[in-house]
Amino acid sequence: MPDIRIGISGWRYAPWRGVFYPEGLPQRQELAWASRALPTIEINGSFYSLQKPQYYADWAAAVPDDFVFSVKAPRFVTHIRRLREIEKPLANFFASGLFELEHKLGPILWQFPPSLVYDALLIEDFLLQLPMDDTAALKLARSHEDWMEGRSSLPAAGGRSLRHAVEVRNVSFVDPMFIDQLREHGVALVVADTAGKWPDHEDVTADFVYVRLHGHEQLYASGYDDASLDSWARKIDAWSRGTQARDAQLIQPPGRVRGPQDREPKSRDVYCYFDNDIKVKAPFDAARLQRRLKLDSTLDGAGHFEVELPPTDARQLPLA
Repeated sequence: MPDIRIGISGWRYAPWRGVFYPEGLPQRQELAWASRALPTIEINGSFYSLQKPQYYADWAAAVPDDFVFSVKAPRFVTHIRRLREIEKPLANFFASGLFELEHKLGPILWQFPPSLVYDALLIEDFLLQLPMDDTAALKLARSHEDWMEGRSSLPAAGGRSLRHAVEVRNVSFVDPMFIDQLREHGVALVVADTAGKWPDHEDVTADFVYVRLHGHEQLYASGYDDASLDSWARKIDAWSRGTQARDAQLIQPPGRVRGPQDREPKSRDVYCYFDNDIKVKAPFDAARLQRRLKLDSTLDGAGHFEVELPPTDARQLPLA
């Protein structure tokens, strides 16, 4: 059966307190609450700086056993180095502790800056450097920089596959060659709703689909009405069954010769994250979409989350 997970991007937002989170809930319990309200969360702190192994271990301990995190890769690789001379930064990232999440580690998200223009050779070099399993990640992580000593945690090599997704924000990536490259490497193109600001395409390039919903009308702020949620439910249902919505917005024309990684599966896993967090829309929209897909939901008929927290833990969890 396909694994469909609908969740949120990040969990620590002040406006959510007293709206999504109950009044008086200690901040240290916000992740525990959010992870029992929804089945997956993107870790965003890893985008801004390398996290510590203990942080990942603490996050993993705070959530249910069947929970899944996705991890946003460092902007140092994508925005500062702009995919050039990244061997050491990649090694540092994969040595920084994300494997402390163990079986709760889901896809790794690589978000490109709007100013990054498509360069086929640069993208190919980047994709070739991505470790596709934990054995390759271990080999890469061992070459981390010396200053990482004492604050690194290397992955265990067990042959577990890794999933990568790429979110583009420059119209130059609307190129069939780019889709061919992603399919060749089995890397997912992020389906991103950005209120029309950046490219929004739905080509399926891997054995899973990664969706980011930043706001239908206003970036990071506007919610999704019933019609929009119905549309996304229809698309997610099609992807999960190994098909595609008839009205899909595609970069690569239908019928084009496909790469070896693009054999149509009988089903696909789908990860969908709401990032319209400013006005506390994200968790409620996620729960409403869950209902449309007939997934278990903790949102009751009155629009309140019914969450049972584990025994309290006095530790203060790190930001994400």
